[in-house]
Amino acid sequence: MSPRSFLLDDRLNAYVTSHTEPVDPVMAWLTARTQELGDRAGMQVGPDQAAFLTMLTRFAGVTNAVEVGTFTGTSALSIARGMGPSGRLLCCDVSEEWTAIARRGWADAGVSGQIDLRIAPGLETLSALPTDPVIDFAFIDADKPGYAGYYEELVPRLRPGGWIVADNTLWSGNVVNPDDTSEATEALRAYNDRAASDERVMTALMAVADGLTISQKR
Repeated sequence: MSPRSFLLDDRLNAYVTSHTEPVDPVMAWLTARTQELGDRAGMQVGPDQAAFLTMLTRFAGVTNAVEVGTFTGTSALSIARGMGPSGRLLCCDVSEEWTAIARRGWADAGVSGQIDLRIAPGLETLSALPTDPVIDFAFIDADKPGYAGYYEELVPRLRPGGWIVADNTLWSGNVVNPDDTSEATEALRAYNDRAASDERVMTALMAVADGLTISQKR
């Protein structure tokens, strides 16, 4: 079973996936291999979100992208495919084990040459980047308490018109549950508040997958 939005029941999910670009053998392999990880497989983006990332990346003319939180590589593959062979994607992750699955999938898809995977804390990698505003697109899907720090490192490095997409920002609906005061939930509320009020960007929170907060630099 592929990851799906908490907003969809079985029938709606089947309808959505049947009307979305079908997965190819590499994506199918990545999904199957990720499912072997058990509960952690829920961190993988679903086929509808993967297709959306490819379309958005292509639409935005992205050639220089950053991903924070790579896991088994589905979202990175989607972004790389949207950029085309001239694009470059910097991936930040801390797990050699999970990204080993990603590396195999990228190799099979022929995009390994586009991807620079850095195994280190994401904030460490981002803060060491040049401060020039040259990033076209960034995707954040890592530890939730780290979202605010990643955002603040990325926004100054975005070119005007560049995009930041943050995943899981509805958090299975828990962002509006006043009884949930867990660290992750509070961090996502703070992230959404910051993105919505930041005058450097315009933001829309989309009810796609587990929530995507999409910000574009003015």
